[in-house]
Amino acid sequence: MKNNHSLIIGGGIVGATLALKLAQAKRPVTLVDAAPERDEASWQQLLSHRDARVYALSLASINLLKEVGAWQNIQTSGRKADYSQMQVWQLNGLGELLFGDSDTEHPNILGSMVEPLVIEHALWQRLNDSDISDYLTVIKGQKVVDMDWLGAQAGYQVTLENGEKISANLLVGADGRGSFVRRQAGIELDTLDYQQTAICCAIHTAMPHLATARQAMLPTGTLALLPLADITEADKARPQHWQSVVWTLPRNQALALLEEEPDYIAEQLAAASHYELGAIDKIESIASFPLAAQQAKSYIADNLVLIGDAAHGVHPLAGQGLNLGMLDVKELFAQLEYDYQRSGNSLWGSAQTLRTYERLRRPHNSLMMHSFSALNWLFAGSLAQMRPMQQLRSEGMYRVGKIKPLMRLLARQASGI
Repeated sequence: MKNNHSLIIGGGIVGATLALKLAQAKRPVTLVDAAPERDEASWQQLLSHRDARVYALSLASINLLKEVGAWQNIQTSGRKADYSQMQVWQLNGLGELLFGDSDTEHPNILGSMVEPLVIEHALWQRLNDSDISDYLTVIKGQKVVDMDWLGAQAGYQVTLENGEKISANLLVGADGRGSFVRRQAGIELDTLDYQQTAICCAIHTAMPHLATARQAMLPTGTLALLPLADITEADKARPQHWQSVVWTLPRNQALALLEEEPDYIAEQLAAASHYELGAIDKIESIASFPLAAQQAKSYIADNLVLIGDAAHGVHPLAGQGLNLGMLDVKELFAQLEYDYQRSGNSLWGSAQTLRTYERLRRPHNSLMMHSFSALNWLFAGSLAQMRPMQQLRSEGMYRVGKIKPLMRLLARQASGI
């Protein structure tokens, strides 16, 4: 075992980003991912199809991807859609909020919409670069089947399904909502089932999105229309017409709608948005997922720490799930490095370091999770449709929209910096 070694379980976006940060700092790290290894041809086959899902990357997340050398690969691919404005409105109400820059020639972006596979491919390319190979070991296609804590000085020994054993001073769980690491560590969850289902799809609209992310607050839940990158020559000849949709509905209503033909779903979707961007002439990649929020009761244990979805999962209402995970990466790396250097290069992943990380990240993530839940409650459901509540929402949104300093502050919050 190398000194000050970290073992990350889960090679998704959050886990891979942390691995790159550590390797760049010359801190030995092993990344274990259950997903099989793909060659470049396999990646290109996957990327040849448009993904209906996108991540709304904040400027903070973009800056982190730049630091690890992955954003440059995303820029080269052209598979990103920057957005400079964010429009939030409620139907049957007076309130509308418009964040961001209205300068159409030289706008300041709030963030960028990028398909998950595009980010993963960019990270995969970076993980294979020679400048970090001395400090990074990547193991693909292997699940962790056992974890043994060997004491505070030795850390953990994990066993892979092929029988290989790996030891590490610090074990990082970045293995998603169903985290094996979290369960094996005996860390429980606080959960909230919204009794809602999100329908996700890609749509081509009559009018262009104009680099604006839109979110309608409907009585049934939120409807997000998010810019998608133009990937074909036909798209680029008539740009800014493809968008990703996340449409939140009561579970039974969503499941019934999913039984219908795509054209019917497109008609219902256009009507639900009050034809904000006109008719929908194409719809692709219709899928769905149930909505629930969860948070680990603790982010840490002896020699163990959770990041990303293994630690928390929020309502997709504001598209902040991945951004919160990237902020976990930034803070955990900062605390590991700070305590390592001030200890004379002797402490790595100490209990004190991990407690500081948890103290800085868990309250912030809790606030975000409960804020999204409160917003969902404020706009969706029977109580939210009572006339006094509707009037309160309309008046509140109208007045907030008139306070320019507050709107600039909210825009900065949305960008994550």
